[in-house]
Amino acid sequence: MSSKSGSILVSAPWVHDNLRSIKVLDCSWYLPFLGRDCKKEFSKAHVPGARFFDIDEIKDQTKGDLPHMIPQPEFFGATMDRFGIRNSDHVVVYDSAGVGPACRVFWTFQAMGHGNVSVLNGGLPEWTACKYRTESGDNTPPALKPTNVPEAAQYKAHPVDSLVCDYTQVIGAIEKLKASGGADGLQIVDARPHGRFTGKEPEFRPGLSSGHMPHSISVPATEVIELPDPANPSVQMLKSPDKIRRLFSDAGVDLHRPIITTCGSGVAASVLYFALLSAGIGQHNLAVYDGSWS
Repeated sequence: MSSKSGSILVSAPWVHDNLRSIKVLDCSWYLPFLGRDCKKEFSKAHVPGARFFDIDEIKDQTKGDLPHMIPQPEFFGATMDRFGIRNSDHVVVYDSAGVGPACRVFWTFQAMGHGNVSVLNGGLPEWTACKYRTESGDNTPPALKPTNVPEAAQYKAHPVDSLVCDYTQVIGAIEKLKASGGADGLQIVDARPHGRFTGKEPEFRPGLSSGHMPHSISVPATEVIELPDPANPSVQMLKSPDKIRRLFSDAGVDLHRPIITTCGSGVAASVLYFALLSAGIGQHNLAVYDGSWS
């Protein structure tokens, strides 16, 4: 895939050559039980000029019982003001996994109507593998609280509601799939590891049972990633469009029908959303179940 302005997937060399004309966000995040401190890691090393986008803080503050739900448009706009991001800016998102949580933030920008957004393929590991310099320190402004959101943000979010799927829509899709034996309606594609999909492995969040929604299809998010250099397994990059299309087709997904992606909380689901988009599936046929299994 080309790495040019307007591409949703860009290379480290392209980002390096265009740093002065883009806004860069580090969107690293890990499952809580891994014990990683992404803010501390960001302070030690990040792409020059990057700000840290914390999906656990830049979220819907009214739904504290659900992890990193998509933020309200006003809250998102005010946060972009603090980050110095304008509606016209080309935003490049990356993470320290390669192609992971950055896809969640990519989807968030698209759901807010900001189409000029790209993911750095390979993330920070690829950046460092290319021997580009990193910065230390943290110039990210403190997170906004619901009580101090300005009334009028300069950045104006224009929500694209079709990209966000809720519980009611999922239930409706399941009922239609049941009635047609899976032949009609929105397809539900689950990005969690296959063991959690089948129920053989437990969910890591307390109180959640494993298993899957009726008529959903398993395509683990890890399957859209590959290691371009086995000698350097820290660099994980997105598979080619042909490989991605074949992966979904082989799993039983009809790429000509609408798709809802889901997972544990909406992060891995966004990886599938991004992979499908990169493989040429139209945005009008894709949505992420926000909150997902949680």
